[in-house]
Amino acid sequence: MTEQAYRSIEEAIVTLALQPGEVVSEAQLSAKSGFGRTPVREALQRLARERLVRIMPRRGIVVAPVDIREQLRLLEVRREIERLTARASARRADAAQRTRLRGIADAMEAAAATRDETGFLRLDRELNLLLLDAAHNEFAAAAMALMHGLSRRFWFIHWRRSAGLPEAAAAHARLARTIADGLVEEAAAASDALIDYIESFTRATVGPEP
Repeated sequence: MTEQAYRSIEEAIVTLALQPGEVVSEAQLSAKSGFGRTPVREALQRLARERLVRIMPRRGIVVAPVDIREQLRLLEVRREIERLTARASARRADAAQRTRLRGIADAMEAAAATRDETGFLRLDRELNLLLLDAAHNEFAAAAMALMHGLSRRFWFIHWRRSAGLPEAAAAHARLARTIADGLVEEAAAASDALIDYIESFTRATVGPEP
């Protein structure tokens, strides 16, 4: 139940159903999500570790604001860890994972063609989790768990202005397919290209970094 509550609230934050800076309570989130207070409380603790909410004693829960400079610093770390994860996944993924990677690549391109942004984000989350599972590196998984939600929310906010959905799908699909094919160095290059794309639209949003 905690995992389901987490996924429900996390998606609401990422897709802006819960707005940055909005103040909510456990009771409100429980009523809105349909989950009990205990799984909601545990989900919020996880979301706080991921910097998507701030728990303010006696004041409620605040959806974290969007910080573009923080996003750029986050990308510095993501680049290194995701390159490692791409290489490891290309080496270690099993047959079922490789098949699913190809399926996600196809589904992402289909979502982009119909401008299904929520469907694309769900596939992005599935891809992230699948790569971490295939990499078999618990330290990389722990580090990336703290970053994916923030990155997906930032993309959701800005993609219409600064990034095209087909371009995003193409970059993700290339990464998924090179890993599925076991192409280790090509997967690392695809990972770098994906982060280059994300960093490019991030900087286009904020302007030159001081």
